Amino acid sequence: MRTPRLLSVLGLLLTGLIVGVSARASLAAPPNVVLVITDDQGYGDIGAHGNEMIRTPNLDRLHGESVRLTDYHVDPTCSPTRSALMSGRYSTRTGVWHTIMGRSMMSTDELTLAEVFAENGYRAGMFGKWHLGDTYPLRPQDQGFQTVVHHGGGGVGQTPDWWGNDYFDDTYLHEDGTPEQFTGYCTDVWFDEALKFIESSREKPFFCYLSTNAPHGPYYVEQSYKQPYLDAGVPEPMASFYGMITNIDDNMGRLVKKLDELGLSDNTILIFTTDNGTAAGVARGRQQQNAKWKGFNAGMRGQKGSEYDGGHRVPFFLRWPAGDLHGGRDVDTLAAHVDVLPTLVDLCGIDKPKGPPIDGTSLVHVLKGSDEVLRDRTLVVHSQRIEYPEKWRKSAVMTENWRLVNGKELFDIQSDPGQNSNVASAHPQVVGQLRDAYEQWWTSLSPVFDEHVRIVLGAEDANPTSFTCHDWHAPQPQVPWHQGMIARNPEANGYWMVDVAEAGTYEFRLRMRPAGVAYGLPAGTAKVRVGDVEASEPIEDGELFALVTVELKAGPNKLQTWLDSKDGKSRGAYFVDVQRVE
Repeated sequence: MRTPRLLSVLGLLLTGLIVGVSARASLAAPPNVVLVITDDQGYGDIGAHGNEMIRTPNLDRLHGESVRLTDYHVDPTCSPTRSALMSGRYSTRTGVWHTIMGRSMMSTDELTLAEVFAENGYRAGMFGKWHLGDTYPLRPQDQGFQTVVHHGGGGVGQTPDWWGNDYFDDTYLHEDGTPEQFTGYCTDVWFDEALKFIESSREKPFFCYLSTNAPHGPYYVEQSYKQPYLDAGVPEPMASFYGMITNIDDNMGRLVKKLDELGLSDNTILIFTTDNGTAAGVARGRQQQNAKWKGFNAGMRGQKGSEYDGGHRVPFFLRWPAGDLHGGRDVDTLAAHVDVLPTLVDLCGIDKPKGPPIDGTSLVHVLKGSDEVLRDRTLVVHSQRIEYPEKWRKSAVMTENWRLVNGKELFDIQSDPGQNSNVASAHPQVVGQLRDAYEQWWTSLSPVFDEHVRIVLGAEDANPTSFTCHDWHAPQPQVPWHQGMIARNPEANGYWMVDVAEAGTYEFRLRMRPAGVAYGLPAGTAKVRVGDVEASEPIEDGELFALVTVELKAGPNKLQTWLDSKDGKSRGAYFVDVQRVE
């Protein structure tokens, strides 16, 4: 009579043992990583940070469940932040210090987060905004991501993006370069595709980089999202900007719910951050200044593009329950975008392949509660947005206690977080120390100032290739970086820095609109110059493109095009397709 009972007890013990082993195995498995980064959302554009107007219940909940870096900094604009985040290196070192003009393209010498994860057996997916190069070998699929759905350029509707995209029912590109028209609002699409990727990858570790273009302008969003803010007295475009953020918040709720449903929440490192200070969350101009609600910037000075903290101090939430990083806790250690890569390598227990030396430092110890480490570090951010960097331009040298701005103004950030009182004259020694730190940093960057990240022509993996005037090297007013500018057919020109992969015969198709868009050229002459090689062909009125054939040698060079019409107007080709045919 005891035998059945004994077997039952043994069965229960065995079941418990299996469950225990399974649980330990689950916890021992490498964590998944989901990194969400929004565009132009500032530190003050979240309810949990004290904004009493904006509605972000899901982000507020995540804030309460996360370890929060409260003194986390990025570059003051888009591409530089993304290159530093991807590489763990200061953005200028990667070749990126602008958002256009060929200076938003990240060097292929960099080792990216996606490449690190892929080398360690992770699936890597990227959804949304890349903004580090639109041509081979600079695209996300060339830089380690296996699954990609993204728009072109630095925003939906910019020149490299699919012609006519306007945030709704747009066409985006996959990892193999094929376009697909999606249904719905851009942010919803990025999250839809990310959730599909997460579900399909749940049996092995994955890295999901979810990079929204919202709330970057133009400020397009469904009326239902912005109307509550208009009704509450929020002026435009802030009402639409807030509406875009509330839509992001809804999607964050969907993301967290999906992780819960799939049983992935416990062992997924979920990060939420942004790429620079607020773009539209603070009132500007007379109309906004007279509005009932004037915005909220968490007491900081400056906005997007600024060297003051409001331009580069942004949210950073990290939640990983299985790693005991949860529960709602602030970490006030000075940190930056360059720290993300080494931190994730350590948290995930993976190997970092060989690559360029990184500038960042792992934050694992401070995330886990150590208050004694990294207290004496110095970090630098700057905003150049010109062809060649200029010393001290829009710069901030940062320590835990001080901010040296533009090499001249000194602020005690602990007692004066609004950066209202310049105390440089009272602390000359501190100014000297921070200037010395900047000088060393600047010297370390200077070797790349005269280098160029190049568009590759004639490569086996990308022949033909296409590129746009977004990446012209030229004075900024001459660079038509947005489709609205292209529509005005500006008389402007610039050049591209290219690398001819193989010697041979190359066909250049010069256009004023991208392939697939019917737009006739005016009669005249088309010309192509690559280094000292030049060729030209007549243009018949109404032709969709001008075809110019050129014999090229292999190697780096400078490329420029001309579309000279009979009425005396001259402009560069806004869109170029190049194919090596022999």
